[in-house]
Amino acid sequence: MSNDKDYNSEIPVPFLNNPNPEMSTDFLKDIPDYDDNFTIDMIVEKILKDDKQYDLSKIITAYEFAAKAHKGQKRSSGQDYIIHPLAVAYILLELGMDTDTICAALLHDVVEDTPVTLEEIRKRFGQDVAMLVDGVTKLNKIPTFSREEQQAENVRKILLAMSQDIRVMIIKLCDRLHNMRTLKYRPIEKQRRTALETMNIYAPIAHRLGIRAVKEELEDLSFHYLDPYAYAEIEGILENKKEEREAFIVNIKERIAQRLKDEDFTEPPQIEGRVKSIYGIYKKIFVHHKSIDQIFDKYAVRVIVNTVAECYNVLGLIHDMFRPLPNRFKDYISTPKANMYQSLHTTVLGKESIPFEVQIRTWDMHKTAEYGIAAHWKYKEGIKGKDKMEQRLAWVRQVIEAQQTSDDVEEIVNIIKNDIAPEDIVVMTPKGASILLPVDSTVIDFAYRIHTQIGHKTVGAKVDGRIVPLDYKLQTGQICEIITSKDPDKGPNRAWLDIVKTNEAKSKIRSWFKKECREENIVHGKNELEREFKRYRIKVPEEELEAFLADDFKRHNCSSLEDFYASIGYGGIMLSRIIPRLKDKYQKLYSADDSDQPLPVVQPKASSKKNSIILDKIDDCVVKFAQCCNPLPGDEIVGFITRGHGISVHTTKCTNYKAVLSRNNPEELERWCEIQWSENSDTLLQTSIEVTASDRVGLVFDITAILTEARIPIVHSSSRNLKNGNALFEATITIGGTDQLKNLFEKIKKVNGVIAVERASI
Repeated sequence: MSNDKDYNSEIPVPFLNNPNPEMSTDFLKDIPDYDDNFTIDMIVEKILKDDKQYDLSKIITAYEFAAKAHKGQKRSSGQDYIIHPLAVAYILLELGMDTDTICAALLHDVVEDTPVTLEEIRKRFGQDVAMLVDGVTKLNKIPTFSREEQQAENVRKILLAMSQDIRVMIIKLCDRLHNMRTLKYRPIEKQRRTALETMNIYAPIAHRLGIRAVKEELEDLSFHYLDPYAYAEIEGILENKKEEREAFIVNIKERIAQRLKDEDFTEPPQIEGRVKSIYGIYKKIFVHHKSIDQIFDKYAVRVIVNTVAECYNVLGLIHDMFRPLPNRFKDYISTPKANMYQSLHTTVLGKESIPFEVQIRTWDMHKTAEYGIAAHWKYKEGIKGKDKMEQRLAWVRQVIEAQQTSDDVEEIVNIIKNDIAPEDIVVMTPKGASILLPVDSTVIDFAYRIHTQIGHKTVGAKVDGRIVPLDYKLQTGQICEIITSKDPDKGPNRAWLDIVKTNEAKSKIRSWFKKECREENIVHGKNELEREFKRYRIKVPEEELEAFLADDFKRHNCSSLEDFYASIGYGGIMLSRIIPRLKDKYQKLYSADDSDQPLPVVQPKASSKKNSIILDKIDDCVVKFAQCCNPLPGDEIVGFITRGHGISVHTTKCTNYKAVLSRNNPEELERWCEIQWSENSDTLLQTSIEVTASDRVGLVFDITAILTEARIPIVHSSSRNLKNGNALFEATITIGGTDQLKNLFEKIKKVNGVIAVERASI
């Protein structure tokens, strides 16, 4: 079963030195086998072959310094640790990076893993090298941080350094690439965790920087560890028809070359062929629910010419030779991608009736497509290229600004996933300007992307001349006109935070509320916190509240209780993320004291059910929900009066309750009381579900996608194969009641292959 969140048995993960032999990794093609020992001689030989000028003595000195610092240290493979910095430096040489970047690569782990200080690096190798090493060096572990928070802080630091100097991220990407190539030596759990982080953070960043070969290899290697079965299945499909596929590409290349031979070009065009990466095919098959035959761009031919005019000339010739498929032409020359990628893409059919993609670009465009931002960074372009570099790095600043308005450090990981995702749409303004946005962006996102004040004053929108609601999701090619208010005091609506897709828009909305409505935010935040405390039965004395929240003050940069309330009020602090931690803290600090107190006398309130207690109207009594049956709002329930721990809520179908009824012991029955849910219960509780289905690749992904779409948190999930050949998916989820659970079951039943869906432990 694929996309499993919790493998219950050890999975063999064979390491493939070349996960996709067909994938074009042009500038990586001559890198030695992953298990080879890198040496300084290989670095020197590579430098001497290049035309670029390097300070060889400085690089050798950096190597000797690093080798001495890392002496005696070993990698998980058993090799000397210095091999890793050498490998990272070699990849950076292939990218054409400068002397200081190569030195920083050789020294990038020295400060983190040895007694060497950053000041020593600065004195020996200069400020630039020290700055790069510091940017890549992880933060010292902070005991109060969870692993996710530590990850978020490390990524935050790299992004901040990257906004000042792009070389920081280029070094980090090459560092991660070599770590992924040698991940086979790490424990299974570490492999999956590292692969997931790479897929969610580093591959999208490589895409946004336009470094295609690094991005595709990171994705393929991550996919290999996250879902080895699906990886092997796709690899097998490609391998089965390898010779036929190669012959097809060679034939197409020869036909195009013969046709272009008779045309007038400044230089003969270069023609290349490639097959889509394994992860690229996976996304089309299992994410977009397509068969292998429906993937029109799995074969691609690339034509490289000298000028833009020649690009469009070649396009006309290709359409004359082959039949173009409708709606499969994309002009990224006139409308570049967010990472400045430019090319013409068209999908055509040959006489074999096999669809294939043709990419047409100039040599400059090709350099940008392969090397990305590394091909045009300001240290190469000088003052002339500074404005273009600033434009390329604008998205970095947007991400940083977005996460700074939220005091939750974990949110940066979500920002990376959302705002640096590979998928973009292009929407036009009425004046013809193109605006790039993530998929599923709304008209409010569009308004804020144009200008902050336009976003604040938005009251409506027209798409292609038609009035649409503010939560309307835009699509590529549409023309959007924002309707604004003339009222100078007009501001955003809090509900927009649940509508917008981009963190840029969320950041600007929160900033407005933070600045303009502090008093309102304090009241709103205090009410929210009190409501959540009541829901989770957290009763901290007023005089102890600041001390109770002290750790969270520090986490979220709040100096007072009012600051804390205000941050909750404008959306900077997400209560759903901190309440579980506060609940655990409350139980540790106060539950022991409570248990020594006699059970309070519970007076039933007015109810539609005789002699029953309404849960949300119980005063001074701890209420717990039994884990043996996991009751939900909507279930028939009964209460068990515990000694010193309040009332334990069970379903009337609970086996423990049924056992008491069958024994008919008066003393036991006296401790059970009738209770009922309040009419407007908003309690969120955990329950477990079981899904039985025919085993197939992508099953778990399809089920979890439904849970994600419904915004139902998954506390734990696992899956296993049954003896009859089916698969069983089990999950513990947090949900609002039986009605919501029923709707969820109806959606899951529609998933291909699902046989049964039921609630566990009832």
